[in-house]
Amino acid sequence: MEIRIINKSNNALPAYETAGSAGMDIRAFVETEVILKPLERKLVPTGLFIELPLGYEAQLRPRSGLAFKHGISLPNSPATIDSDYRGEIKVALINLSNEDFSIKNGDRIAQMIIAQHERAEWISVSELNDTDRGHGGFGSTGKH
Repeated sequence: MEIRIINKSNNALPAYETAGSAGMDIRAFVETEVILKPLERKLVPTGLFIELPLGYEAQLRPRSGLAFKHGISLPNSPATIDSDYRGEIKVALINLSNEDFSIKNGDRIAQMIIAQHERAEWISVSELNDTDRGHGGFGSTGKH
């Protein structure tokens, strides 16, 4: 699949790090170091603008290494970039650790996955088909 992209940053384009990678690393595009204090959220620019085909979305997700080692995550994970959005991709980051976290230009801050999606059409009915699970939720399948 080919996707049109504008890169206003001085960083490389998003890329798959290995042949089996599902996500591409997204890099910060900042003029000066950004400090993310404990429990603080910031919107970090990337300098990237994309044109996705209709029926596709880009999902932004935390990088597992940043999440595990430093407590850095995305508060709206996965974040969705719709096919009709043409603005700059910015990543909402949150620091869930007890220590300041530094973000420098070019740092890999998130991963992006391109995914196909369907559009649903609602059909109003008076009842739903029964299942073994029924209306059980919120951990109900773990009970014996």
